[in-house]
Amino acid sequence: MKKLCLIVLGIFIFLIVISALIAVVERKGVTIRDKVALVRIEGPIIDSRKHIEELKEYVKDPSIKAIVLRVDSPGGAVAPSQEIYEEVKKAVSKKKVVASMGSVAASGGYYIVAPATKIVANPGTLTGSIGVIMEIPNLEGLMDKVGIKTEVIKSGRYKDMASVFRKLGEEERRILQGVLEDVHEQFIKAVAEGRNMPVEEVRKIADGRVFTGRQAKEIGLVDELGNLEDAIMISAKLAGIKGEPDVVSKKEKISVFDMLRESFSGKISEMFPHIKIKYILSP
Repeated sequence: MKKLCLIVLGIFIFLIVISALIAVVERKGVTIRDKVALVRIEGPIIDSRKHIEELKEYVKDPSIKAIVLRVDSPGGAVAPSQEIYEEVKKAVSKKKVVASMGSVAASGGYYIVAPATKIVANPGTLTGSIGVIMEIPNLEGLMDKVGIKTEVIKSGRYKDMASVFRKLGEEERRILQGVLEDVHEQFIKAVAEGRNMPVEEVRKIADGRVFTGRQAKEIGLVDELGNLEDAIMISAKLAGIKGEPDVVSKKEKISVFDMLRESFSGKISEMFPHIKIKYILSP
């Protein structure tokens, strides 16, 4: 009995030592087994920090040979979409990056995957919607009905431009239209560069229309049709990984505070959509 206990103890100690050695080796950057990293970008794109940090971490990790971006997003704010786009571009220069489209990857959701090594979509994925939108509610009529008036004190002629309390002036409309056209042009050029397509070819389809995954493949916005598993296998093959790869991803911990913050942010966006220019799929 004593001998059996010693054997079991010895095996237990051996397993602990092996686990510790593996952990040390991986920290030192020596690969035990090649892996594919899965980065999920879901919902409206309103903040880029988390996704950029995740991409940077996987690019630096020598055991990660390829990255799969799983996108299920109708788009979002302009700046965060552009920031993720730039980070994806940097990642592609060092590792294979394959985009996998879920139910929808449109507007900003398409913008961020444009530079990927390959883009994979389901046949029924909604994508495209290469356009920009700004919505400004006009509460002037309602304010008149309830007898409420606003007094504006400003230091610049256009400082209260896009106010929800009055009608938009023609000059203001021209200014905002110019802003949107400039941002739209940036979008078109980013897609053209990312997909290696002529700018004029992209311009022909950059009128805000949406495409199915199958239609998008026909016009060059998508490379392959398939699901997430197909995208993972494609990334592994591009990276030279033989067989089925290990897939690593971060499990996001959502606190009550995060849930309240996201809910609050959503309500604010609904109440004052004019405060942001958006790459977003219109309902």
